[in-house]
Amino acid sequence: MNARMPSSALNAAQALEQVSQKWDNDIVGQLKDYIAIPAKSPMFAPDWEQQGLLDTVLRNAASWVQAQQVPGLKLEIVRMPGRTPVLFFEVEGTQPGANAADANTVLMYGHLDKQPEFEGWRSDLGPWTPKYEDGKLYGRGGADDGYAVYASVAAVQALKSQNVLPPRILGIIETAEESGSRDLLPYVDALRPRLGNVDLVICLDSGAGNYDQLWLTTSLRGMASGTLKVEILTEGIHSGDASGVVPSSFRIMRQVLDRLEDSATGRMLPASFHCEVPAERLAQARATTQAVATATEAQRDFWLADVDLQLALYSTSPGAGAARLSSPATPSESPAQGH
Repeated sequence: MNARMPSSALNAAQALEQVSQKWDNDIVGQLKDYIAIPAKSPMFAPDWEQQGLLDTVLRNAASWVQAQQVPGLKLEIVRMPGRTPVLFFEVEGTQPGANAADANTVLMYGHLDKQPEFEGWRSDLGPWTPKYEDGKLYGRGGADDGYAVYASVAAVQALKSQNVLPPRILGIIETAEESGSRDLLPYVDALRPRLGNVDLVICLDSGAGNYDQLWLTTSLRGMASGTLKVEILTEGIHSGDASGVVPSSFRIMRQVLDRLEDSATGRMLPASFHCEVPAERLAQARATTQAVATATEAQRDFWLADVDLQLALYSTSPGAGAARLSSPATPSESPAQGH
């Protein structure tokens, strides 16, 4: 940022009220339409280009952003041959010098591709059938990560409505995150001359431990992936000839992996995989644990109270009736059989 905004610059309560109204009256409807479209990530839909569903959700989001008529906002859908498209928007900064070439810039990130259907949905729910119930919107992709572009623009609108002077703000919404963001870096490279000096990245694609507070992810565990292949022979040989003579490819692979990881504890062995965890991160971890534990205990207390109520009213616990209905009948309970 070129200059820190005083705490009084933004009326947080007013911003919350504005964004909440926008969310309930407009964005929830947009997310319902988004959930209904099975825009699966390329890893789960190799024919994504022929399906055109990723294009559809991207165009829908772009149309909504343009309809907001945010002052100073420019938007485009960027395409590269053979790669999933990206939504890119820029909001001119209104701080003094915010649009200079070397000015600090905020980048907002999200994605619109989805995980596949999977199983385990409640009987009245489904991945492509949005349902709003008790303040929660069910369906595939709403939280991961369809909301990101709408939340980003709603936040900018809240700043603009209070005449807060924001820095230059950019947005990149990709469509291959669930496939490992395989197309993101080529787009970042292509857009680099337009990105400028990105000083802060806000990634709207994390989690929350409960619904009682706003969660900010300050640290994530990383991942390094690769393919390990062990080859011994150039052709198949009968086990009667080769067993005990040809080395076991599994044993060789196990030995290689044992150089990296203690198979008994899971600890990574090379020192380069370890670092000192900052004290502030440890404090945040403890605070997170406490917040989640509090929510879990509250849920447990609710369940126990519900059990007590059911026992008092019906002399049975929740689910017992269903258990009786689904349990196999004993011989004495079996209906009479005809002869």
